[in-house]
Amino acid sequence: MRHFGYISPAAREGLFFREPCEFDAASPASLLSVALGATLYSPATRTTLADDVLKQARRGVVSMVLCLEDSIDDAEVVGAEANLVRQFAALAEREAAGAALPLLFVRVREPGQITDLVQRLGASVRTLSGFVLPKFTEERGSLFLEALAEAEAASGQRLFAMPVLESPELLHLETRGEVLQGIARSVDKYRDRVLALRLGVTDFCSAYGLRRAPDMTAYDVQIVGSVIADVVNVLGRADNTGFTITGPVWEYFRRQERMFKPQLRRSPFLEGSAEELRTALIEHDLDGLLREIELDRANGLLGKTCIHPSHVAPVHALSVVSHEEFTDAQDILRPERGGGGVLRSAYTNKMNEVKPHRAWAERTLRRAEVFGVASEDVGFVDLLAAGLTK
Repeated sequence: MRHFGYISPAAREGLFFREPCEFDAASPASLLSVALGATLYSPATRTTLADDVLKQARRGVVSMVLCLEDSIDDAEVVGAEANLVRQFAALAEREAAGAALPLLFVRVREPGQITDLVQRLGASVRTLSGFVLPKFTEERGSLFLEALAEAEAASGQRLFAMPVLESPELLHLETRGEVLQGIARSVDKYRDRVLALRLGVTDFCSAYGLRRAPDMTAYDVQIVGSVIADVVNVLGRADNTGFTITGPVWEYFRRQERMFKPQLRRSPFLEGSAEELRTALIEHDLDGLLREIELDRANGLLGKTCIHPSHVAPVHALSVVSHEEFTDAQDILRPERGGGGVLRSAYTNKMNEVKPHRAWAERTLRRAEVFGVASEDVGFVDLLAAGLTK
C-alpha cells in the first residue's frame, strides 16, 4: 500500500517533493498508526462487502472497519457475522490472486465475538488486522483486550486493537478524570497491540441530545471539545507515553459522483480551477469537514473516522506535509541543533525554537514518511483534485 498510489508515477512526481512510502499489514505498528488516514466504516451486513473493499482500496482507502455494532440493527448481528466469514473468505481468495487489500478491522459489540470470529475465519484470518472496541472503559476494555490476546495466540495472527472512547462516564465531568486514568492503565498494559484510540463524538453528543450542524465542527460543541482536549492531555502526550488519537466522524455528505463534476473536467493545475474547486467544496457541505480536519491536527489528532467515500480524499490531501512544514522540521532536527537555540525559518516567515518545536518536528517527519511531502508549488487543492479524479 501507498497513499496516493492510485495516481500515476508521473503525476506523483509532479505533486510530491518526497513521495509517500510503501507499507503493508506487516509493517511496524508505529508506522501503521500514522498511516491509517481516513478509516472508512461499512456495515458488516453488505452482501457485496468483498467487492466494496477492493473497490475502495483501488480508490486510495488504506484502512476500513467492518461494523457489527451501531451501524446495524440488533436483529442483524447473527447474519452479519456469517456474512463477514463469507466475505473474508472471498477476500483471502482475491488476495491470493494478487489483489491488494487495505488494513481491515471488525468493530464488535462484545469480547466473546473476537475469539468466536477469529476461530470461524480460519485461514482467512490472515486478511484481518484487528478489532475496534466500542465504549471502551477500564473494566469493559480489559475484557476486550484479553479476548484479543487469546485470539491472537490461538490463530498466530498479529491482531491490533483500536478502542473507541465514547462512554457517558468519559463525558461526564465528575467521572472523567477517573475514567481516563483507568483507560490509560488498560491501554498501557497492551501498548504493543493498541494501534490507535478513536473518538466516538456522536455518542458524546447523544448523551446531551446534541447534533452539530454541517457548518460546525466538533470543537464548536464545547462540551465535546473539552472531552477531546482531556483525552489528548492524558493519552496523546509526545513523551513516548501517548497514543495516536484519530479525529471524530463527519456525518454529512452528498452523492460523490455528482461532486465537483464541472470543476474537474479540466486539469486541476489550470488557472482558475483551484478557486472553482474551493467554491465547490463549500457548496457541497465540505467546508465544515475541511475546518474540522485542520482543527483535528491542531489539537493533536491524526487520521479520521469516515462514513462516506467522499470524505477520504480531503482527509488524505490535508495529511500531506507541506514543503514549508518539512523544511522547518528538518532544520529543527539537524544534529548540530541538538543544543537548542532559535533560528529563522527557510521561508523567512517565522522563528523555529529548536527545543520547544522538536516534538512537533518529529511528528511532522513521521507524517511525511507515510503521506509524503508536497512539492513547493503544490497545495491542498491540487492534491485533492488529483485524489478526486482517480
